[in-house]
Amino acid sequence: MTKEKLDTLSIKDYAENAYLNYSMYVILDRALPSVADGLKPVQRRILYAMSELGLNATAKYKKSARTVGDVIGKFHPHGDSAAYEAMVLMAQHFSFRYPFVDGQGNWGSQDDPKSFAAMRYTESKLTKFADLLIKELKQGTVDWQPNFDGSLLEPIIFPAQVPSILMNGTTGIAVGMATDIPSHNLSEVIDATIYLLENPKATVDDLLKIIQGPDFSNAAPIILSKDDLKEMYTTGKGAYKIQAKWKKEGNDIVVTDLPHQASGSKILEQISTQMLNKKLPMVVDLRDEGDHEEPTRLVISLKSNRVDADDLMNHLFASTDLQKNYRANFNLISLKGLPKVFGLSDLIKEWIAFRKQTVIRKLEHRLDQVNDRLHILEGLLIVFLDLDKVIKIIRNSDEPKQDLISQFSITEIQANAILEIKLRQLAKLEQIKLETEQAELVNEQSELEKILGSKSRLKTYIKNELKVIKDEFADERNSPIEGESSAKLYAEEDTISSDPVTIILSVAGWIRSAKGHEIDPASIAYRGEDSLKDFSRGRNNQPCVFIDAVGKCYTLPAHSLPSARGLGEPITGRVSSGSGVEFMGVAIGADSDRFVIVNSAGYGFIAKFSDMTSNKKTGKAFMRVPNQGQILPCEKILEGHDYIAAITNLGKLLIFTLDQLPELAKGKGNKIIHIPKKQFQEHDERLSHFKTFPNHADLIITRLNGDSMTIKNKDIDKFIANRAKRGRSLPRGYQQVSSIDFEIKASTSSDKDAAK
Repeated sequence: MTKEKLDTLSIKDYAENAYLNYSMYVILDRALPSVADGLKPVQRRILYAMSELGLNATAKYKKSARTVGDVIGKFHPHGDSAAYEAMVLMAQHFSFRYPFVDGQGNWGSQDDPKSFAAMRYTESKLTKFADLLIKELKQGTVDWQPNFDGSLLEPIIFPAQVPSILMNGTTGIAVGMATDIPSHNLSEVIDATIYLLENPKATVDDLLKIIQGPDFSNAAPIILSKDDLKEMYTTGKGAYKIQAKWKKEGNDIVVTDLPHQASGSKILEQISTQMLNKKLPMVVDLRDEGDHEEPTRLVISLKSNRVDADDLMNHLFASTDLQKNYRANFNLISLKGLPKVFGLSDLIKEWIAFRKQTVIRKLEHRLDQVNDRLHILEGLLIVFLDLDKVIKIIRNSDEPKQDLISQFSITEIQANAILEIKLRQLAKLEQIKLETEQAELVNEQSELEKILGSKSRLKTYIKNELKVIKDEFADERNSPIEGESSAKLYAEEDTISSDPVTIILSVAGWIRSAKGHEIDPASIAYRGEDSLKDFSRGRNNQPCVFIDAVGKCYTLPAHSLPSARGLGEPITGRVSSGSGVEFMGVAIGADSDRFVIVNSAGYGFIAKFSDMTSNKKTGKAFMRVPNQGQILPCEKILEGHDYIAAITNLGKLLIFTLDQLPELAKGKGNKIIHIPKKQFQEHDERLSHFKTFPNHADLIITRLNGDSMTIKNKDIDKFIANRAKRGRSLPRGYQQVSSIDFEIKASTSSDKDAAK
């Protein structure tokens, strides 16, 4: 038994070859379009099958299933759904700038491009624009190849009369490469092509004076700077953005045009998610009011007219698909049959080279037809020179063709034409028609030969063709080009509602936030023996500052604090403070608000709230506190508050005007009330309370047992002196003070409620 000889191949080599073959198939026969007609093979086969079915722009619609059946049965042996989806894409005006397929029925919407009806329901035919690719197909312009089973021929390429790839663009993903070409305006592309025909050395800068940039099917503006535009069209690669177009109608923002292939329902979902997460407190409602006449109409209702619509839209541009990023990659199959990334100038030049060759083939094909017809006409006219002799030969000869050839010195083709002539064509009138046709064909022959023999005439011929096409299909540009995007996410505090809150600090250093300003912080529940230390009233979108006993400030966003419905949480879990340091006060407000900062040694100053805040978790050193001293809870200066009252624990009261205190960003401050150094060091006396108040108020002094006394406004002058004085003693029994407050007579407007 003989051994059979087998060829061996390593798995490595087999896998490499198989993958390479597959890659080239995907690149050349599936994913990338040709620079010549701008089509992928499946698109080309769909359009050819439709033309073979007679579905031109003037024909009646036919069921799409009929077309798909021909496509997959004759030219493209793949799934019917894949072929139908490719067909749908060419019919959607929001996908193709100039659709190739004229669809009747449900062909999807921009909101959901894949919501199209099944092919058994829809009907279709070709558009007039598709005719620009197919019209010259049977005029000897392109090469043909056998279909997949060798039973039919199909065109390798279409003789496109326009650079379709620029007008409709395309996207595709191959193996190791991709293509992303935006659509452009037909008028601009044709003008640029004509310009390049006349000026072969034209630069990208010259072409960009004609082509403004990409142009899509709606008026959504394209964000692309001049430098980026030039780079994209020079290198063939780049990026750009598309923003939604919108307008303000009363309290509503109305979006009328979306970015290319953006989904309105998805955008509404993105916005509603932010609303649920309380990121858009200024938006109260969302609606989709789109209909058949106005497919895109998204309505965003605002809380009030005071909301800055531009700022809101800039945030939505940055956080939703109201602005989308797109790539540009002009990767095409060149005339040499290989993938190549083209710049704008090279792409149009490549198409011009293809078009010249196509026109030459068309004209040569037509010239051959004219020559053949003239040859036949020459023979037919011989009949009329000696009609009797021709008839006699036909009647009497056994081989009339050979006798006609020998007697009249004509060719076999001419003899066949004479033998096929009908009796009624022997009339004199027919001779005149033949002579007229001959003269016309001679003129056409001359013109064709002139064009084929002259490069300048060939250019003129192509230019005139393009001008005729532009006159028929020209339209206005849709997409404006804008240089830059103002998209910007809201800062965190901008997306927080401006609700009134009361920030509460307990003696043990636990913090929480209560809604509203009406709450009594002393009356809420505390942990164990814990109690109220300080509180401050402000807005939920403001920062709040906590001050420790040694003069450091720590900043936390008010909205981030735990709710007062619970017991809160320790501030030490939020900041990095020194071990065992006690927190003495809390402040909340706007950057321009002013606070009085005081310590127990009797020193203080006025500070802007913006100087108190810090982004550091470790806080910022704010007030220098003497040894054995500590910060007192700070006091916000309200409008009309001109005085400050300071009381020591021994009952010394001093009142002076606030303008005597300096405004500092940080530091020790100036002396408020004189406390003898020895008494302070021995812990005998310290500054215990202070209060700012208007000049028309009465002061209320409350002692430790809860009894209180009122210093009438007329008697306040007794305690007024310059800053840093010793002050005057309060009446006996009121030296031990628990609090100081003020009240305003009923005849004046009350600001007591806002004192904290």
